[in-house]
Amino acid sequence: MRPGIFGTYSKMIWGRYLLRTRIQICRWKISCHVKRHYSFLPDDVKSLRAVVNPDISKIRNIGIMAHIDAGKTTTTERMLYYSGYTRALGDVDDGDTVTDFMVQERERGITIQSAAVTFDWKSHRINLIDTPGHVDFTLEVERALRVLDGAVAVFDASAGVEAQTLTVWRQADKHNVPCICFLNKMDKPAANLSFSIKSIREKLKANPVLLQIPIGSGKNYTGLVDLLTNQKIIWKMKSTEDNGRVFQTKPLSQTDNPELLQEAKRARAALIEQVADLDDEFAELLLTDFGDNFDAVPSIKLQQAVRRVTLARKGVPVLCGSSLRNKGVQPLLDAITAYLPAPNERHHDLVRWYKDDLCALAFKVLHDKQRGPLVFLRIYSGTMKSQTAVHNINRNNTERMSRLLVPFADQHVEIPSLTAGNIALTVGLKQTVTGDTIVLSKASAAAAARRAQKDWEEGTKQREQASLILSGVEVPEPVFFCSIEPPTMAKQADLEHALTCLQREDPSLKVRVDPDSGQTILCGMGELHIEIIHDRIKREYGIETHLGPLQVAYRETILHRVSITDTLDRTVGERRHVVTVDLAVSPIGDMSSMGTSCDITFEEEVEGQLSPEVKEAVENGVQSSYFQGPLLGYPVQGVSTLIQSVSMAPGTSSAMVSACVSRCMLKALKQAGGQVLEPVMSLEVTVGEEHLSSVLGDLAQRRGAIQDIQSRHDSKLLLATVPLAEMMGYSTILRTLTSGNATFSLQLDTYEAMNPQEQSTLLKRVAGLA
Repeated sequence: MRPGIFGTYSKMIWGRYLLRTRIQICRWKISCHVKRHYSFLPDDVKSLRAVVNPDISKIRNIGIMAHIDAGKTTTTERMLYYSGYTRALGDVDDGDTVTDFMVQERERGITIQSAAVTFDWKSHRINLIDTPGHVDFTLEVERALRVLDGAVAVFDASAGVEAQTLTVWRQADKHNVPCICFLNKMDKPAANLSFSIKSIREKLKANPVLLQIPIGSGKNYTGLVDLLTNQKIIWKMKSTEDNGRVFQTKPLSQTDNPELLQEAKRARAALIEQVADLDDEFAELLLTDFGDNFDAVPSIKLQQAVRRVTLARKGVPVLCGSSLRNKGVQPLLDAITAYLPAPNERHHDLVRWYKDDLCALAFKVLHDKQRGPLVFLRIYSGTMKSQTAVHNINRNNTERMSRLLVPFADQHVEIPSLTAGNIALTVGLKQTVTGDTIVLSKASAAAAARRAQKDWEEGTKQREQASLILSGVEVPEPVFFCSIEPPTMAKQADLEHALTCLQREDPSLKVRVDPDSGQTILCGMGELHIEIIHDRIKREYGIETHLGPLQVAYRETILHRVSITDTLDRTVGERRHVVTVDLAVSPIGDMSSMGTSCDITFEEEVEGQLSPEVKEAVENGVQSSYFQGPLLGYPVQGVSTLIQSVSMAPGTSSAMVSACVSRCMLKALKQAGGQVLEPVMSLEVTVGEEHLSSVLGDLAQRRGAIQDIQSRHDSKLLLATVPLAEMMGYSTILRTLTSGNATFSLQLDTYEAMNPQEQSTLLKRVAGLA
């Protein structure tokens, strides 16, 4: 029996071996015939758990920012692919990118909310945030730049600086974030290096430092010349199997194209001269060691000088490539690690007071159905550990953090701790919102306060006492609003919960209840913003809500100066309250220079007589009247109030003082002549010359004022200002007029007074008479 059993057993082994061999042969045959776009075998894709955890000097916190459709998400996708964290190249058009994971993003092919990913590149840890380019989601860019150390500004090389590029660049300037410029889409026929450089210099008022020049143009774009090393980097044409992973790096030689050699020589000489003008240390090195031949300066010295120039924000390195065609992304990654700052090179005053204790800023909140609120934190000092309690200075409460995660778009990996300089994702912080400062404990905050007080007493702080709270994020005022109603009253509580969650995620979304009608009002940054919120309520919370018509957020002001005296005499219970107020309201400046704020002043004699409690009550009464104007009930701006006298009987409460002031203000505003102010938008339209006249005619009907018409290659760039009320549904009309061949961008410019005819029409429409 045993020989038989042994024979059967050996046959089974041989059978399995032959089967496995055939399967492998079949797999080999399939792989020979089917062109895969995978860069690694499935098991070779890097895990987030393998991300290097280097010294703080090797960490880079960067953001990708640009105008819509410049290629931010595509560039991010290539970075993840070449660093080994994705198996295949995602495509925005196919809706399979890592960072655009929301259903709304994949349907529309745009980025709506910023997404964080963590990966490593050549022993550096890169925490990257891909930000939206649409003007409706500007806040996402703002709060990302608030916590980042550097930024990559992506440009369409055929368009140069566009409308939203200006906005995000101003935001980077505000936070003093060093930048790198990446001229994308160099493979487009209209791509123009000199035009893009000129637009960066003129429109952004920046100092572009060109580090690369392209080899070829349009479809013949094959690579670039690195001016620091005098090497050319070539990607093979029609290389689909390696997806741009394989490229050749060769020194420039005399056998190369003479025009390319001449251009590279001229560009390198200009680079050396420009860097010497911007960096004194490099200029001294040139004059002392390389006076006879500037071109002989070592590339490492030139690279160090470019880094110093970038960190000092005296210049911005400019690189080029084509992310969609898989060219130029690896040198961009090298430039990020070489030129952008590490967290310890960015100085934050209050961090030194915390020393090695935890200090972090919450800059974003997401809601997960299973985990609850997920809070993104930038750690400025100390170490953050899971399963520990942390103190929120803004809310003055202590919360327990249950889990700590490393962000990778919508997939996260749990870790036990994370050190300073990193971006973390926390679970369990239910009260924390955007802009809150998180510290280790109340005791560590008190210790930091003592160190700060000591610094102030010693005079090391030149300005007034600063707060121990990290500065938060400025939230822009909404310009659109509409009513939102649940399908039934039974769903009202669910809708309120959904809106509360969405407001925590997106501070630019405001929700209020109309005091007259009791309706819930959504206030947002634009038509797309409101549309996305509506769609998210339906998909994520399962509530079929009804949106009212979109309305414009007008403002009101006054035309004349008016003085009013009013007396309030009320008896409440056994107590009599008597207040007499004399005040004057007047417009601030003329209509063209009118500010957005209102102010309150007191006559000197009055201010000296009033107690702090009464003075506060008067200010509260004035401020409350500013919220609702006399014509349509919109907020008031550009009004100055002078309190001339306040007299009150003994025992009069502060609430009665506020009520008297409010009533007096209402009378004054009505008598001062109301004026409606409408939001006026800055409009940019890129359109072909053949459709220009029809677009101009349409804008004339919309009360648009043409500012300028510029030429951009084969198309025209139309700059105008248009009232927001006239821009409802403009995208559909523009597509119809131009057969879908025009693009536009819109952002708030200012508030201007409506002409009497338009104001009369608006008042009749609101009253239901028109």
